[in-house]
Amino acid sequence: MHHRTLGDRIIDMVNILLLGIIALIMLAPFWYVLSVSFASYKEFLQRDVVWFPREWVFSAYEFLFSSKSFVRSIGVTVLVTAVGTLVNLAFTSTFAYTLARPVIGQRIMLLLVLFTLLFSAGMIPTYLVVKGTGLIDSIWALILPIAINPFNLLVMRQFFTSIPNELYEAAVIDGANDLKVFWRIILPLSKPSLAAFALFYAVMHWNNYFTGILYLNQPEKWPIQVFLRQMVVVGEAQTALSSQILLEHAPPAETIQMAAIIVATVPILVLYPFLQKHFAKGVMLGSVKG
Repeated sequence: MHHRTLGDRIIDMVNILLLGIIALIMLAPFWYVLSVSFASYKEFLQRDVVWFPREWVFSAYEFLFSSKSFVRSIGVTVLVTAVGTLVNLAFTSTFAYTLARPVIGQRIMLLLVLFTLLFSAGMIPTYLVVKGTGLIDSIWALILPIAINPFNLLVMRQFFTSIPNELYEAAVIDGANDLKVFWRIILPLSKPSLAAFALFYAVMHWNNYFTGILYLNQPEKWPIQVFLRQMVVVGEAQTALSSQILLEHAPPAETIQMAAIIVATVPILVLYPFLQKHFAKGVMLGSVKG
């Protein structure tokens, strides 16, 4: 057994101290946003920086959730994230399985995927394609153009190739076709990998705002990230919300912005711990070849 010397303990303490400082630096902005979102109107005006509110109030959150436009943008984001992730997994897994099997034209399809990975189409050609297919002002414009991520596709293909070929041969001998093999054998064995990529795609859809700005002209179809941009960057904290609310009783615009950031961030943070086990396992399965 290795005997820990005084130098080893000092190094451990220095590492813990440095990692603790880095963690505090990274958590400080999030904590500040959280504190300001719960600060009262009076305290927000009196103090320059609110790191810990003397009185925790929920007026900013009540103001947000009383707004129909904000609640609607949350609903749009949840819908796009759920449907988009299912579409991503369906397209990516079936295409990756096809590339992992010895089919005619496999090499050409693989080269085409590599080409799209190295050379993206660019913003203007993609916009022209979306416009030409009639997807402008449709939430499908946020889903279909990014239905397959080439990098995730290649990693999932690598995972499928690591599954023993004997399983496929045994299923074929028992009379199963490719669809049955994929549905009843490959997918159950790929749960960790699917969970990992589901997290990747869900985070991508939840945080996606640029395509919403490009393709959605109607404010009632904006996802929460575009709504946040209007509030934080453009500065439409009051005008972006429902006109039914009496603005003279509204909390400060800054606390509303901070509360909106918290509401947009927390769901994806809550989702991650439930998929963390599958996430780590799925990434390792796709990266090790033995």
